[in-house]
Amino acid sequence: MSNSSLYETKDERGNSQVKTLITLLPYLWPAGQWNMRARVVVALTLLVGSKIANVYVPLFYRDAVDALSGVSPVEGATLVAAVPVGLLLSYGGARILAQMFSELREAVFARVAQRAIRNAALRTFQHLHVLSLRFHMNRQTGGLSRIIERGVKGIEFLLSFMMFNILPTLLEIFMVCGILWNLFNFWYAFVTFLTISIFIGFTLVVTEWRLKYRRAMNDRDTEANTKAIDSLLNYETVKYFGNEAHEARRFDKAMQAYETASVKSTVSLSYLNIGQGVVISLGLVIVMMMAGQGVVDGTMTLGDFVLVNSYLIQLYLPLNFLGFVYRQIRQSLTDMEAMFRVLDIETEVSDRPDAPALALNGGTVEFDHVDFGYDPRRPILRDVSFIVPAGKTVAIVGPSGAGKSTISRLLFRFYDVNRGTVRIDGQDIAAVSQESLRASIGIVPQDTVLFNDSIYYNILYGRPSAATSAVESAARLARIHDFITSLPDGYKSNVGERGLKLSGGEKQRVAIARTILKSPAILLFDEATSALDTHTEKEIQESLREVSSNRTTLQIAHRLSTVIDADEILVLEAGQISERGRHMELLARNGAYASMWRKQQETSK
Repeated sequence: MSNSSLYETKDERGNSQVKTLITLLPYLWPAGQWNMRARVVVALTLLVGSKIANVYVPLFYRDAVDALSGVSPVEGATLVAAVPVGLLLSYGGARILAQMFSELREAVFARVAQRAIRNAALRTFQHLHVLSLRFHMNRQTGGLSRIIERGVKGIEFLLSFMMFNILPTLLEIFMVCGILWNLFNFWYAFVTFLTISIFIGFTLVVTEWRLKYRRAMNDRDTEANTKAIDSLLNYETVKYFGNEAHEARRFDKAMQAYETASVKSTVSLSYLNIGQGVVISLGLVIVMMMAGQGVVDGTMTLGDFVLVNSYLIQLYLPLNFLGFVYRQIRQSLTDMEAMFRVLDIETEVSDRPDAPALALNGGTVEFDHVDFGYDPRRPILRDVSFIVPAGKTVAIVGPSGAGKSTISRLLFRFYDVNRGTVRIDGQDIAAVSQESLRASIGIVPQDTVLFNDSIYYNILYGRPSAATSAVESAARLARIHDFITSLPDGYKSNVGERGLKLSGGEKQRVAIARTILKSPAILLFDEATSALDTHTEKEIQESLREVSSNRTTLQIAHRLSTVIDADEILVLEAGQISERGRHMELLARNGAYASMWRKQQETSK
């Protein structure tokens, strides 16, 4: 899903942004949350009250000016004697009410706005975890996080300014036009309304024209951010190959494109501001000339002249701000649309309606004539069938690219098979809930990725509700408790980004402890020791044997020495099982397994 695909024709953009607003509405009027709905009603009432008070301010000001203009200088006269103090108090009171209603409206609506932002962000976050592994492998995390970040900020801006800036300003415009028409004549209201309409029309047209520069800025910003995150996540690789300058050039190239787009956006903004200033000034001059002529003709008082001027200034100040707000609202809609498009992505793997939980009865795993390929043009597994009996260990070996790790992904149901069936205790895993399926399986992967948090948190991740004693017990079984307690911060020690502060063996032990804490019925070891040295591998293997005792275990391995005790060994070649049997049986056949064994024995000498 590229950003460019979000914007094709003007009609499509308009329709998509209307859809974006419609998508946002349920967050502002949440079903069943009457306290939130009440806040919306109260906030809107305060908004109207604020605008009514606001339009009365110039009227009180006019009457005060008229009262003063008819007063002759008298030595020793007091304010009370010269001017109706009630007008001044009313003027001040109206200003206070307008501001008070406005501030109360903000306070009342704050909870609604922040709840909407929170719920939209949470829904997007949850949906991302529902999407298939295929989606996440095809997306770059940096760009995706940027889209979500901008989308959330877009919602916040839209609620803050559109609800309580644009709409109130439009309401005030109509109220002022009505007052001008009622007090004077149609032409005052007409010129005011025409000026505002031209201003808005000009703003819309120019903003639409310059949006392409904003989109280009977003695209280049996303690209630069993605490159930066990708480079920093692979910090060690960059250092290994001495490619700091190369990474800097890639980042600078993306930033250079952002710079060019940003300059164009700024220059076009200047054109827009100049045009808006011209429209506002012309409208102000025309109406003031009309009011001045009325004073000369005696049809209007000096207070009326001041009234017209006050209304126009009162309207044009927020209108001048309207240009910025409108641009930001359009950008916010663009950002929100990109985020909501993520919500529109259909889940590749989903539970069937009313899917039952997996009913475990030992944990027998069965692959029945399974075909699968990530791309239909390139099959990975072809007619794969095997059974892992409850409490037994079955190992899958074979060359790289044979499809071994694909089997683990299918068992976790990260993908659905193209043909055939995967069963656990006779139940098709596609027919049970994913939550119950994954709760029944524990994995120790080849590449253990840890959260940038404490060792305690990373072990606790296996079962977040577990007690501290259970975490420590799991660490002991994984033979890492002594190492943890030897650290200055013990279990509170931070493991760093992706666990970089720990060695490979230490990370694997944390992964084992995490799986022990989960206490699953089925264990999956996906080349869990292939990246370790021989000494560490033997220690980890001993831990794995303890963990897998009396549990259904599927062991995917590259080093054959780690699977010699398996109850059955499957040899996977080009997506098909070519041999199966126990270690000594396969050696006696002198086939593919025996050949692999000899090569590895020669290499280890």
